[in-house]
Formats: sequence, C-alpha cells, structure tokens
Amino acid sequence: MTEKRRQFSAKFKFQVALEAVKELKTISEIASQHEVHPTQVKQWKKQLQEEGATLFSEKAVKAEQAQTEKEATLYEQIGRLKVENDWLKKKLPEAVAAKCALIEPNHAQLSVRQQCELISLNRATYYYEPATYYEPATESALNLVLMRLIDEQYMRTPFYGWLRMTVYLQQQGYAINHKRVQRLMQQMGIQALYPKPSLSKPQPAHKVYPYLLGGLEITHPNQVWSTDITYIPLRTGFLYLVAVIDWFSRYVLSWQLSNTLENRFCIEAVQQALQVGRPMIFNSDQGVQFTALNFTALLERAEIQISMDGKGRALDNIFIERLWRTVKYEDVYLHDYATGTALFVGLTRYFSFYNHERPHQSLNYRTPAAVYYPLAGTWN
Repeated sequence: MTEKRRQFSAKFKFQVALEAVKELKTISEIASQHEVHPTQVKQWKKQLQEEGATLFSEKAVKAEQAQTEKEATLYEQIGRLKVENDWLKKKLPEAVAAKCALIEPNHAQLSVRQQCELISLNRATYYYEPATYYEPATESALNLVLMRLIDEQYMRTPFYGWLRMTVYLQQQGYAINHKRVQRLMQQMGIQALYPKPSLSKPQPAHKVYPYLLGGLEITHPNQVWSTDITYIPLRTGFLYLVAVIDWFSRYVLSWQLSNTLENRFCIEAVQQALQVGRPMIFNSDQGVQFTALNFTALLERAEIQISMDGKGRALDNIFIERLWRTVKYEDVYLHDYATGTALFVGLTRYFSFYNHERPHQSLNYRTPAAVYYPLAGTWN
C-alpha cells in the first residue's frame, strides 16, 4: 500500500513561502525546518511572488470576508485547544528519548507526524536510532564541506576543471571520485577556464546585447555599472549574492541575497542602485537572469545602454570579479557564517566597511565612497 500523500493548509504554504521570499534562510534550511521537499518550497515561493498581487483584489477581499465569517464560530474552540496544548507541552519531558517513547505508531486517529507536532519532536528524529540522534546527515554535511573547499580553491585557480579539482580534494584527504566533484561543481555553477561561476546559462529566446566596453576609457562615476552573481557557502547550505558596482570608483551601489537563481533579487538590486544614481552603460554577463525581458526592460525604461560580456571572454567584467575575491577572502571565509541571517548581518557590516573605510590601491588609497560621491552628482 502506498503512503498517503501529505496535505498542507493554505496558511502553512503561505508561511513557508513568506520565509523563502524574505531570503534570509536557504531553501534547504526552510525545507528542513518545515519537513517539506526543497522543490516544494521553491514552487510555493514562486507562486506567492507571481500571485501575491491578486490578494487584494475585490474578489479576494470578498472571499476573505466569507472565510472570516466561517472561522469566527471556531475561535472559542481553537482557543480552548491552544490552552490545552500549551499545558500538555509544559508537562512533557525534555529528553528526546523520553519524547520518542510517547509516540504511538499505530494510533487509530493521530498520525506519527501529528503526534510529533503535539510534543514538539522533529519527525526525522523519531525515525533515527537512539545512538544517532545528534549525528548530522553525513552525505549532505560532507557535500557542504567539499563545496566550501571547491569554492576556495576556485578563487585561487579558476582554470581548474572537475578532474583537477578532484585531484586537489583527494590530496586533502577526501576519498571521493570525479562524478561527485563534477555534480557539485555543476550545482555551484562553476566551469573551468572562467574566472567566475557561470551561475546561469543564456536563454535562446532572450535578446543578447553587444559588448560596449571594448576600448572605452572609464573617466568618471556613473559612466559604467556592472553586476554579477556569486555562490556564498554557509555551514548549513548556501546562498547566492548579487551586487551592482560602479566601475570608476569601485563603489558597491547595492547588493541582495537569494536562495534561488530566479532573477527577482537581481531586479531588486538594480532598483535599489537606481535610487543612488543612474549610469550611462550597464554591463552584465549573458546569464538568463540578465537577458530576461523584465530585467532589460527596467534598464531601457531608465534610458540606460545595455552591454553584455562576450561569450568566453573572461575579463569583460573584471572589477566585480575582483570584488568577489575580496568579499570572500576578507569576510565570508573568515567568519564561516552558519545561517542566512548571520550572513546578511555580516555582509551589511562588510560592505559598509568596503565602501567607506577600506582604502584601494587603484584609487590612490582612497575609499570608493570618497571617489564616488564628490563626482557622482556631476555625471547623473
């Protein structure tokens, strides 16, 4: 007999999707916390982003009012059940083994999942053997370690493909084969012979714009902005970081984090940057995030020329590549962030330091902010 498929309430889906939209946790963290599949989290997030605007339509308001009337009769019962549930949890033992002993797998009315929720016990913990309660999932933990090592080595040797990367990891003592390394590098979007992760592939249906920076002399702020995406490792997973940088001053105009590679966080980064100034030329790679119509339309409405890196040209977006190396070596690798929230706080602190305190040799040891702001108003 097949296992009964789990049913999720609309409220539960909304709460999970809202956490994903906030993008302060990885998809893996959210999925593990709520015991759902990561693919399901991504689908709910996308549905909330696409259909959220209809929530306040007249039809939705009427439906909400009708639902409110139906729920009104249940409030008293829900309140009573909550009091009883809170009392029950206070009486429960704290030890995991003791809680597991309370579960009745053959209960006629309550499933194991419901029983675990009632006593605040992770369902996966119940199915573990007692000796393994506090042991991490070996494979996923190992993969995260390997991805961290791959990312660090890639910053040093971007010409390493999966064969050389496999040899490097084996030299570090990891008994792994090239298939695992190849799969992890694909998941990270890393390709050999490029000094940056290829986190997305061009969409054939999208327009690709010409590269406008060949031989162009960069003489002032807001002449050229550029953007890119990079992989950021965490102890519990990973996030993606996008940033917008001014070429002349190296000033980081904006940045955003995301747990997926959908281009919404790229659009938000550009919108945030446009509150600071407006460039003549905006440069990016040919990834699907940047060739998408909603992204290019944003730039065209602002009357900004669009430039895209030539295929296979490693140095077209060199300034933001240097930024990624700086951010990872001076902050991400040093702090080894555990969660998305910690990463957000840390990057907020670091980018403020980078813009306003860190002197750049290429700027005659001035800070990016000291170069950008005195001249930016002249060239807006």
